[in-house]
Amino acid sequence: MKRVTFDVLLFIRQTLGRLRVLWVILLASVLLSGCVRYDVGVNFEGQHHGAIVQHIKLEERLTNFSNSQVREWLKSIEGRAKQLQGRTKRLSNQEIIVTIPFSSGAELESKFNQFFNPVVKKDAKSKPVEAVDLPDFDSKFHIDQGNFLLWHRNHFSYDVDLRSLGVLSSNGNVIISPDSLLNLQFSLETPWGARSIQNADNAISPEAYNNGHQLLWTLKPGQLNHIEAVFWLPSPLGTGTLVILLLVLGGFYWKYKSFPWTTVKPVTPKVLSEVP
Repeated sequence: MKRVTFDVLLFIRQTLGRLRVLWVILLASVLLSGCVRYDVGVNFEGQHHGAIVQHIKLEERLTNFSNSQVREWLKSIEGRAKQLQGRTKRLSNQEIIVTIPFSSGAELESKFNQFFNPVVKKDAKSKPVEAVDLPDFDSKFHIDQGNFLLWHRNHFSYDVDLRSLGVLSSNGNVIISPDSLLNLQFSLETPWGARSIQNADNAISPEAYNNGHQLLWTLKPGQLNHIEAVFWLPSPLGTGTLVILLLVLGGFYWKYKSFPWTTVKPVTPKVLSEVP
């Protein structure tokens, strides 16, 4: 009798434990569904002028769930932006916009990788802060630029590893799909539009907006993502050189009524014939 009673109690305990885990999973999926909107954009206004724009919006349910951790995370974002000569704008306690300017492709690559892959300095005096499960991923941004007289060719690639964003159980199985927690997007905006390249295995295709001037990629949480595109921008140096050359040629023609490469036949003076 004691053996039967023990087996029954053990079965009830194990069943309640499984139901408790299931209840936590269901509760998390309901409370945290679509809890983070994370948009990153690279906006080119010219070859030497642009900005990295990051828009983060958190659902109020997440901030209520872990308010102190969210505040620390947003505070760290503001600090990183300030270190890169950027600025932040708080739209609310749950929403923030970060703008980091750049003046060249090399500066864009450097600031982008520094912002999204920060080096954490250890400080013995600082108190440890409990981490919150918000977007944290490995990424690498690279851009190549080539000068073709009047135009600059820009070829960029962005690899981001989002496999760590899944909510895993102790045995490594995904118990909550990261798609239900996160909405991650990357956009590229250029004056003349861009062309997406999808040769890599993990390449994702974008949606085009604003007559092709903006490309928008929706990243896939829990997976490797590869973004690649090519776009052209006018060269200020090449354009200025062309304008100066046209002004010089215009002045030359106005003065001599011909261009430097035009062959002008010499005028032979008329010889008066002798009078008999």
